[in-house]
Amino acid sequence: MSNEQENSAVSEAPVAAEGEGTVATAASQSQPQAQSSGDRRGGDRRGGRDRRNGDRRGGGRRDRRDGPRADLQANEYSDKVVHVNRCAKVVKGGRRFSFAALVVSGDGKGRVGLGYGKAKEVPDAIRKGTDRAHHSFKTVQLRGNTIPHEVFGEHDGGRVLLRPAASGTGIIAGGGVRAVLEVVGVKDVLSKSLGSNNPLAIVKATIDGLLKLRTLEQIRGIRGIQPAVPAGEVVADEVGASPETTAVTADTL
Repeated sequence: MSNEQENSAVSEAPVAAEGEGTVATAASQSQPQAQSSGDRRGGDRRGGRDRRNGDRRGGGRRDRRDGPRADLQANEYSDKVVHVNRCAKVVKGGRRFSFAALVVSGDGKGRVGLGYGKAKEVPDAIRKGTDRAHHSFKTVQLRGNTIPHEVFGEHDGGRVLLRPAASGTGIIAGGGVRAVLEVVGVKDVLSKSLGSNNPLAIVKATIDGLLKLRTLEQIRGIRGIQPAVPAGEVVADEVGASPETTAVTADTL
């Protein structure tokens, strides 16, 4: 009986060893899977965090041209496209087109700007021209709804004559001259183009004429003329006399 028990014990030992080996192998196989799943979760979590940060950074950045201020400027200014020119370049595969847009912009209160934009597409060219026009505003002297006096503007081959008109006359002009006068805020004026028909030359000649306008006060200041004083009004002398002792009458004028 002792021999049989020893034989059975010897035969069961390898089986138990094999069972322990199987359990150890299964445990060793499950551990890398758990570790890989943990790495995957950590990678997803890190990736998700980076992705969230990226989305937050991307969403937080805003173009400076967008927003309420840009919308306010767009509503405040009046933009007009005067001319769109198309240029074709012949290459081996065919023709490549590019566009140039001439844009004038103003606030209707005596300010006007000119922009010339070039791009491969018409909308991009107009946008560039509009932006440049908004950054090149110049102030024009007006008198009510018309201009103070007759003026003659020149640029290259373009020559434009502008004359003040009575109220209700309207803008007697066409093409680029009319576009400039509308955006600057003039409502009654007479005009005549006497030179080239090139849109850019006409627009620049019109702006040149508008920039030559002067008010009565400005002309008096340039010439050093004192403003006229009505008869009987008391004024102070230049030397420092008191207003009570110095009076200007119609005889002294």
